[in-house]
Amino acid sequence: MTQIALVVYPGFTALDVVGPYEVFRMLPDADVRFVWHETGPVVADSGVLILGATHTLDETPSPDVVLVPGGNASVMNQARDAQLLQWLRSVHTSSTWTTSVCAGSVVLAAAGVLDGQRATSHWQTLSALKLFGVTPVGDQRIVHEGKIATSAGVSAGIDLALWLAAQIADDKRARAIQLAIEYDPQPPFNSGHQSKADMGTKALATAILAKESLNKAQISAASKLLWEQVISAARVKMSRHQNRQ
Repeated sequence: MTQIALVVYPGFTALDVVGPYEVFRMLPDADVRFVWHETGPVVADSGVLILGATHTLDETPSPDVVLVPGGNASVMNQARDAQLLQWLRSVHTSSTWTTSVCAGSVVLAAAGVLDGQRATSHWQTLSALKLFGVTPVGDQRIVHEGKIATSAGVSAGIDLALWLAAQIADDKRARAIQLAIEYDPQPPFNSGHQSKADMGTKALATAILAKESLNKAQISAASKLLWEQVISAARVKMSRHQNRQ
């Protein structure tokens, strides 16, 4: 039995979780759990769609696979959630795979899981990884470092899940799952990466995401998280300077 824990927190991005779930549930002997502080309904970042947390973090102390989704600006709240960060540090010690989709890598970074590693994220949050001593990678769909695997924004979670399916089972099973969900991307527009989008498309995409992030509590959490990292980095530099004297 392979236990797979998908973290669902208030404000998560639905496809970050649901896309991988549709892949993982087709693995043989898979125990897929939606985990959070308590069981019950959890509202996605749309404010409309709801998923149910089936198990608590405490009920899931040693999953084989853990996946942290992104969640627009709400991810900054989770990056300051002491209980979640401690749980991630703990399960990472025994997990087979520790993974993230989109800005979920910022949460892993805040937990210290990505220290000194390379990782990817949504294009808007790549720069935030630097504050945690992580090397951001913006030109790869999946970044694999040891037992850590991070994926780019939202839809990349399906790619990550299929890649993991091949690692957990085999290529044959992963290919069959890909066909079962008929995952054969043929987008009508060639603007799915910053390198392909024109300036107008980038500006509109940024405006759309900014509109969804206009929440005072989320903005405050983001500011506090960034400030904490700046202070932490400054103290490290000061300590090194003092040790040289």
